[in-house]
Amino acid sequence: MTTLAIYSNKGGVGKTATAVNLSYLASRTGAKTLICDLDPQSSATYYFRVKPKLKSGAKGFVKGGKQVNRSVKGTDYENLDLLPADFSLRNLDVTFDKLKRSKKRLRKILSPFKAEYDFVFLDCPVSISTLGENILNAVDTVLVPLIPTTLSVRTYGQLLSFCNKNNYDAGKIYTFFSMVDRRKKMHREIMATVSKAYSGVLPSFIPYLAEIEKMGIHRAPVGEFSPKSVASKSYQTLWDKFQETTHLSLTGK
Repeated sequence: MTTLAIYSNKGGVGKTATAVNLSYLASRTGAKTLICDLDPQSSATYYFRVKPKLKSGAKGFVKGGKQVNRSVKGTDYENLDLLPADFSLRNLDVTFDKLKRSKKRLRKILSPFKAEYDFVFLDCPVSISTLGENILNAVDTVLVPLIPTTLSVRTYGQLLSFCNKNNYDAGKIYTFFSMVDRRKKMHREIMATVSKAYSGVLPSFIPYLAEIEKMGIHRAPVGEFSPKSVASKSYQTLWDKFQETTHLSLTGK
């Protein structure tokens, strides 16, 4: 099983759209795939038309085992399951903090899925607290959407600095440009600068497109309702480049 977090310590960068579309693409290859919605806003859950309900809420989630397994739902797509979120996850940091080995609880919660799934995608809330550290400890790879703006680049640098100072492997963090408008000179310049300054920048980007925003209307991945669109092809290219760069096979690590 390969675990992949779509993560950023900045909001509004396209995390959920990325998690939904890449998990969909992974499942289309025949890989058994689970997307785990960790965000109390439950946007990924909404996109997949699943009721935002966890058995016993955040407390049941933290206990893991049967409580978590009972919450997993099938989606409308073959080979793709969803562990939904609900609003109780807003207290997940507090709940983790009260437990022993509080920064490694998520790894334990996800471990039973190893026998069942090839890929587990985590749609993560904005967090660099105990939950964020749990995510860094639990996953094989972190994929960070990065808007080519000054503040987005600044927060990405803060994430890498945090990892280096706290002995987290920054080498497993990859980034790609999200919500790109190549008509903007600033976007083009920042993309060029960041690509030279940082390793782990994937050679593909997701444009700023209305088709991606329509996911909320269709409640589906872009590749499902608009398979020939630029948006759909952009996510496919991102997934292909990510696999090439990280040496992931179609059936996991």
